[in-house]
Order: sequence, then C-alpha cells, then structure tokens
Amino acid sequence: MAVLSAERIKITTTKSPLWCTVIIIALALGVAWMIGRSSSSSISSYNDHAAEGTSDLEKFLPTFAEAGLGVSGFGIMVLMIMAALAVTSEYRFGVIRTTFQAVPDRRSVLIAKVALLGSFGALLTFVLMFGALAVTRWSAGTEGSVNLALDSADAWRAVYGVPIFAFLCVILAIGVGTLLRQSAGAIALLLLWPLLIESLFGMFGSFGRAVTPFLPFANADHFLGNTSGTNFHWGPWGSLIYFAAFVLVVFGAGLVVADRRDA
Repeated sequence: MAVLSAERIKITTTKSPLWCTVIIIALALGVAWMIGRSSSSSISSYNDHAAEGTSDLEKFLPTFAEAGLGVSGFGIMVLMIMAALAVTSEYRFGVIRTTFQAVPDRRSVLIAKVALLGSFGALLTFVLMFGALAVTRWSAGTEGSVNLALDSADAWRAVYGVPIFAFLCVILAIGVGTLLRQSAGAIALLLLWPLLIESLFGMFGSFGRAVTPFLPFANADHFLGNTSGTNFHWGPWGSLIYFAAFVLVVFGAGLVVADRRDA
C-alpha cells in the first residue's frame, strides 16, 4: 500500500498525466463527432441524389468500432505514451534510483504503476466509449445511428472490450519503457508497431497473409471487431488471450531486466 501511495503521488502531482488525459478526452469526443457528421452528410447527399433519380452514392452508417475509434485508436495511443513516460521519465531524471532504494523489491514498483495507470486507463476509456457513442448518435441523427444499438453480444464487446485493451496496452507500455529506458525510443516503438510495422506485412503477399493472424495488435483489433479481412485461426476471445500473452511476456521481460540491471 505504501508503494501504491507513492506512485499515486507521482502520477497526480505531475503535469503529463493531466495533459494526456485532456488529449484523450478531446480525441475520443472529437473523432466521434466527426464520424457522426460524416454519416449525416453522407445520408443527406444520398437522399439528394435519390430525389434526382441517381443512386451512385452509399450511406455511411457508423458501427461501434468506428464510433469508438477516437478511444480505441488515438486515445489508447496517448494512454500508452503516458504509461511509458511514467517509467522513462524517472530513468531520465534519476528518480528511479531513489525509488528503488526506498523499495528494494523493484518489481513491486512496476506492478504498482500498472495497477494505478491500468485501472485509470480502463475506467477512463470505459466512460469515454459511452460518451463517444452518445456524441456519434447525436451528430449522426436517427437514421445514421441504426447500427449503434446495444442489442447484441458483439455490440457490448465493442464497448467493454476497449477498457480491457486499454489495460493491456498500459502493461505493454510500462514493459517497453522499462526495457528501453528512453522516452523517444519507447514512444516510437509503441506508435510505429501498430501503425506502420504490422501494416507492412500486407505488402509481402502470401507470406504476409500467413503472418498477419499472429501479429499482436492485429489480434487486438480482431477482439474489438476490426478483422480487416484477415483469416484468424481462433475467435475474438482467442485473439484477446493471444494479445494478453504477448503483453505479459514483454512485461515479464521488463521485470527481469529491472531487477538485474543497474538503475
């Protein structure tokens, strides 16, 4: 409890977590509003063309995954940056040495960071998913919200799956930050891996198609309902287990390195 209290003080008395939280909220609600407005505009254009006797346009009716893109995509990336900085900043300014002197069990320090930041990230994204859905429904109108009813198991999984994904991403970010100890390197890896590196496998033909079902963030997207045409060897919950196993391996490596390497 003393370690948790110390980590709580660190997190709540620095500015980066506050600014990151503000950015996450702005991205979640802002992207939801833009998606809703895009749906409303597409419906208006479709109706105008239909009135003129042409039907070359299609209505854009957003799904849960699209409505929550600001949370599950951009928001969680900022959350990973915040989690990585919680470790790398301490290494940069030498605060981690004092922490490890006060708490000889270094693993408990990292686990406390995961508990606090992971719980905060999961709670924040859970609330923002409902906020994003409300904003999308409001900006899209009644006709544009036909796919946004919470009336199926898949629909609910798109809502509660994001907090689970957020919690695992916090664990991953803290593990990567502990392994690299450099803010720039950790942030670059955490952002480039899901945005660029995994997408590059699609350029390698049959080899890329064979490898893609085993990529960690591709499995996370599968769990959240974004399959992108990939043929996975297991269902959504199997993808969650696969991603969780990958995250725990990285975090476990971080625990081992933190315990053995000089601070």
